Amino acid sequence: MKILYGVQGTGNGHITRARMMAREFHKHNNVCVDYLFSGRQSGYFDMQPFADFRTFSGLSFVAQKGQLQYLKTLQQNNLKKFLSDVKSLNVEDYDLILTDFEPVTAWAARLKKIPSVGLSHQNAFRYKVPVKGKNPLSSAPAEQNQAFHWHHFNQPILPPMINTNLKVTTPDADKILVYLPFLDQKQYYDIFHRFPEFNFVQYHDVTEAETRANITCRPLSQDNFQRDFIDCSGIICSAGFGLCSEAIHYRKKLMVIPLKGQMEQLSNALALQDLGYANSVIRDILTRKTLSKWLHEELPQSLWFPNVAHDVTRWIAEGRVQSIHHLSKDIWAKVKTNDCYQSRLPPWPELKLNRSYRVN
Repeated sequence: MKILYGVQGTGNGHITRARMMAREFHKHNNVCVDYLFSGRQSGYFDMQPFADFRTFSGLSFVAQKGQLQYLKTLQQNNLKKFLSDVKSLNVEDYDLILTDFEPVTAWAARLKKIPSVGLSHQNAFRYKVPVKGKNPLSSAPAEQNQAFHWHHFNQPILPPMINTNLKVTTPDADKILVYLPFLDQKQYYDIFHRFPEFNFVQYHDVTEAETRANITCRPLSQDNFQRDFIDCSGIICSAGFGLCSEAIHYRKKLMVIPLKGQMEQLSNALALQDLGYANSVIRDILTRKTLSKWLHEELPQSLWFPNVAHDVTRWIAEGRVQSIHHLSKDIWAKVKTNDCYQSRLPPWPELKLNRSYRVN
């Protein structure tokens, strides 16, 4: 089976999920996968699992000062180039197109009638899940869709696809990991300096590591980030799906600052609150009082997710014979819960939450 795998490159969560899929695909001798990334044509890092991958400009969004800029997003995206890429992309040589919210491969598959499967958290918004805001700018259609979320919500949604092989260590109670890619993280230097008993490790666009009192700034690196992630006690981040999923799995207290105007992040923040997975959600300004309260909270209980990538790649390699509903049910049966989460994650399919969710 020959597969073309398109991955949205705007956020690192899509790429992280693709890395896990790539490792699992290597275990299947009957599968050969080529990779295509769009949303940016440079700035990628730790891309060894994808061998000779290709990049396209695709479609992306512009964020400034923590808020999505719709007009600048429309101005930045070259629709003429996008349509040209869709028409010229060779998909006829492939048996299947996979797309993780990547529009060039998705639309090329639809145009040329090649079987396609969408794999993304965004697909969850096709179902009755927590939704806040509107999302008029995203569209990556596929013939068949697999969705990921922190709960099944009584629908055929899969658990998050995360790296479940990180070495578990005793967390450093004073170490806080900070990843806010859509914000100028320098604006938080002053407030972090007011808590000298804590060490804040920030990952953002610096060329080399530097230390500012109790703040360490580091350039983006998957390996270094994972090392800092595994022994930190808390994470301050945007409301991206991937990192929040890992925080839930590895028992990190979580503070999220969703990107304003971006439906996915606003909806994620809503779901984190409803399910009780985030210790704090900041929708306006991070204050000293709010940060102080969060820093001194106890660690949450963990919710262990299985190796979803293993099951999804097997499902694909075997020809997608099993229904999505039964695949979802089988994988959720492997999720390990504890007393803290039992009331929030009852066995399939019983689920009752106070909020009445709408379909987007």
